[in-house]
Amino acid sequence: MKTRQLLYALAIFSSFAAQAANEASSFNLTPGVTEISEKVYGLHMTILWICVAIGVVVFGAMFWAIIHHRKSKGAVAANFHESTKVEILWTLIPFLILIGMAVPATKVLLAMEDPSDSELTIQVTGSQWKWHYRYFDHDVEFFSLLATSAAQIDGEATKRETYLLEVDRPLVVPIGKKVRFLITSEDVIHSWWVPDFAVKKDANPGFINEAWTRIDKPGIYRGQCAELCGKDHGFMPIVVIAKPVDEFEAWVTETAAAQAKVKEEEQKLLAMNMEMEELMELGEEVYNSRCAACHQVNGLGLPGVFPALAQQGISADPDKVLDHLNIVIHGKPGTAMQAFGAQLGLKELAAVITYERNAWGNNTGDAIQASQINAVLNGDDL
Repeated sequence: MKTRQLLYALAIFSSFAAQAANEASSFNLTPGVTEISEKVYGLHMTILWICVAIGVVVFGAMFWAIIHHRKSKGAVAANFHESTKVEILWTLIPFLILIGMAVPATKVLLAMEDPSDSELTIQVTGSQWKWHYRYFDHDVEFFSLLATSAAQIDGEATKRETYLLEVDRPLVVPIGKKVRFLITSEDVIHSWWVPDFAVKKDANPGFINEAWTRIDKPGIYRGQCAELCGKDHGFMPIVVIAKPVDEFEAWVTETAAAQAKVKEEEQKLLAMNMEMEELMELGEEVYNSRCAACHQVNGLGLPGVFPALAQQGISADPDKVLDHLNIVIHGKPGTAMQAFGAQLGLKELAAVITYERNAWGNNTGDAIQASQINAVLNGDDL
């Protein structure tokens, strides 16, 4: 009976110990999936245990001295002046410890900052609140936006495991290849951070920072913007899919062909006129995914921060069509209003502007066409 109880006790203890170990590991760095991330993790653990050892020695000596030289044992405080030998020792020992820590740290830092001999270069551009990726040696580029539904964010639907860590277009990279990232920003400071790669670089407007990775195994890896970049900072995730080289090449070919096809179809739109119903339906979809975060779903904006569009301003003025097109396509310098001309297609731009001019009681009756968008993009007269 005692043996059985002992076994039960050991099983329960083992369960609690495993759970405690898992919870503790969630507070530590991740070893990651790259050689450099493993080096960073190894350096972190080495420095941690050195610090633990120093703490044990220092506090051990301190508590030993307190216990064994207490007044109740008749200890009498010594009366002595400085000792040259002691001062040399307590200067030399920390110096040697710091050197011992600095050498491996410097090696890892140099390796982290060496993007030379890269086999693929990707430009990463942050903007409020999305990422833009452009592959240098391939005709592929796209924006990557949060894919978590508004219902989940508002608490109206069950939150998935990847809540706020899912995007509509993930970055795709090959495994076993050295990938260089050129990281910058269009507006404020962002930070591109993927813990599994040990990559965290600031995206600064007007500057380009470099980082690199070489992923060892295929998988889906998630990160976030690690810089407080505005009110929707928490809705700017990063998703990277690492594929075998042959699958990556197939993806590049397929994506480049699909983007070329979209451009061809856009050119066909220039000779067509879309119906108001089609424009309004697509426009509402685009507005809710791209514009509602600032101007609100009801078009009332945020007073003092983002202007209202409902029944006021250029969106409600029949004589301000060109002004409306220009601000949506080219943005407004010095404000949070981005240039959507490079982010949306001709059809999407025409639809969202049509929607803004006819929703919430604006009722201008304007049905914007792709040809008008193209004219503004090219600087031609409407």
